[in-house]
Amino acid sequence: MELKNDSTTPIYIQIAELIEDQILEGIIKEEEQVYSTNELSSLLHVNPATARKGLNLLVEEGILYKKRGMGMFVSFGATRMIKAKRINSFFRDYILEMLQEGEKLGIGKDEIIKMIKEYKGER
Repeated sequence: MELKNDSTTPIYIQIAELIEDQILEGIIKEEEQVYSTNELSSLLHVNPATARKGLNLLVEEGILYKKRGMGMFVSFGATRMIKAKRINSFFRDYILEMLQEGEKLGIGKDEIIKMIKEYKGER
């Protein structure tokens, strides 16, 4: 687990994304306890307040939930929520961007699909 110090993405968001990655990879499973604020702080060498902010972001999104006196746990359905969020982001940040750039260059969606298939070795 490592943060990118040269990234423009705030550290607390990177922390949330690292935890999401571990959920998607099955390292942390739904209904399992996640790292405490202090564990994250120590592991990633960040201020506990920054670690807490990353965890709380996931709580706000419903990916994690708090059990009073026990810590934070992965919500049932968290994997599905993370995938849906990331697919939406992927579409917005990559596909839509690519289609808009294609329009500027006079490249239609069929030609873009052809390019992708050729890249993948398909016909």
